[in-house]
Formats: sequence, C-alpha cells, structure tokens
Amino acid sequence: MNRVILMGRLTRDPEVRYSQGERSMAIARYTLAVDRRGRRSQGQDGGDQQQTADFIPCVAFDRAGEFAEKYFRQGMRVLVSGRIQTGSYTNRDGQKVYTTEVIVDDQEFADSKNSNAGGDNGYAGGGNYGGGSNYGGGYQQPSRPAPSSAIGDGFMNIPDGVEDEGLPFN
Repeated sequence: MNRVILMGRLTRDPEVRYSQGERSMAIARYTLAVDRRGRRSQGQDGGDQQQTADFIPCVAFDRAGEFAEKYFRQGMRVLVSGRIQTGSYTNRDGQKVYTTEVIVDDQEFADSKNSNAGGDNGYAGGGNYGGGSNYGGGYQQPSRPAPSSAIGDGFMNIPDGVEDEGLPFN
C-alpha cells in the first residue's frame, strides 16, 4: 500500500500551471516543511547539527490544484494525504536525476480560521528552515467567498471548498 499523510507549513505560495489540450487542468506544485519528531542534537558550538524539518514536494491536480492556487499561501499549516511517486530523468549534463514527490489526493487546512484572532496566529515570526526561506511572516487568512444567491428551495448555494463551520443559518 502506498499512502502518506503529512502535516506541515507551505514554504512558499503554490506554483500553478495549466495543462494544454481539450480540457485544461490545474497542476499545483508546493513544498511542505514537515517537522521531524524527536530531540534536537546540538553540536559543541551550541548550533543544531541535524536538519529538524524535511521539505516534501507535493503535486495537486485538477480541482485540488485550483483549491491550492486559490486558498494556500506561504506559512499556512496544511494537512495532505496522497501517494508517493518516484521517477527519474537525464539532465542536460547527462546525469540521471531521481525524483520523489507526493501526489495529493486530499488536502485541507490544519489550523482553524480563528487561530489568527488575538494576534497569536502561529505564523508571525515563524521559523527559518534553511535555504534562507523564512515562511513565517506576513501570512493573512484568505477571505471566505460570499455565498451566491439562494436557490429556489430556500437554501444558500455554498461554493465548493468552503468549510461548514461559521456558516449562517436562518
């Protein structure tokens, strides 16, 4: 069985491209910084000797790709499930390059929308996980799209990808 579940923070905004052809499809690529469990070992100079996070490349297709493009931003903590896919190619220098990435089946927010209330949103300051990419500062929760007009049966039409919590009911 090939199944993986990851929770981590986006190292940057997803990179989205659309496929060519009869039916255009979104392909979103993003990297999750996933903390390793366990104790950090420190060297003699007091600095960390081991990397404390893994950077996992993820690819979301079609509607999942569109969702990532619309709602995912750098620094957000997300939960992803999918399968690991490996591959290889030969680069311009003639060297064989091996790839590993998670093909996303399901993705969701790991922090509640209200976690940014009161100034302690878990994103400010953040952490620096190497490579000079500090994914902590400046994150703002995307605004929820307004529901469109009511359908004939009196229920509101809720856009896809919107969570049920906090919806107004009459």
